[in-house]
Formats: sequence, structure tokens, C-alpha cells
Amino acid sequence: QVQVVESGGGLVQAGGSLRLSCTASGLTFDDYAMGWFRQPPGKEREGVSCINWNGYSTYYVDSVKGRFTIARDNLKNTLYLEMNSLQPEDTAMYYCAAREYATCLGSWRDSGGFGYWGQGTQVTVSS
Repeated sequence: QVQVVESGGGLVQAGGSLRLSCTASGLTFDDYAMGWFRQPPGKEREGVSCINWNGYSTYYVDSVKGRFTIARDNLKNTLYLEMNSLQPEDTAMYYCAAREYATCLGSWRDSGGFGYWGQGTQVTVSS
């Protein structure tokens, strides 16, 4: 049974930082590229970042480039998202997901390409 669990969300003021974590079990973690998605209130889910199986290639949506950093620790089966200079528009439910490929090549921002999902962790950024 595959389980994906996010943690680390919370309330932060604009300009602040948060580090999200995601632990996966029940799968061979380093067989999968991993991604972060987010869903602001009242909006559709969007891809935020993706990292290939060994952590050597990373991808970001334009709106978070230079502010967010994705990383993974395969020995711990854990994915991270370091978020800096947070803005109110970053407020969303953040989801961790395992991609159906080992790399992020192709349309990694499409949620349909990810087979396993966590329950989400809420990030709220106040003005």
C-alpha cells in the first residue's frame, strides 16, 4: 500500500519562509520523479515544482523561480520544498505527488501524470 504524507505547512507573514516535507512509503522511492502541486482557494490545482529520481534535475513554475527550492533525500524517502520570500498569492493547499516516470521530462505540470498523492498541507501567507 502506497502512502504519501505531507507536513510543514502553516501560517506565515509575507516575506517569511516555510519548509514542506513529504514522506512516501510502499514504493521504491528512487524509481519516481516527485512533484509539488498547489491549489489556492477557489482555483484549480497547479504544478509548482518537479525533481527527477536522483535529485539532479529540478523544474519550477515561473512564479516561484528563485524563491522555492525542491530537494529529496532518497535514503529517507523524503521530498522537500523550501519556500522563501512567501507572498499572499502563495496561499494554497500544497500536495506532494509521485510521478509515473523517473524524470520530469514532458508535461510535469499536468497532475494526470502523477499516480500517488498526499493529503495536502495548508500554507497561508498573510499580508
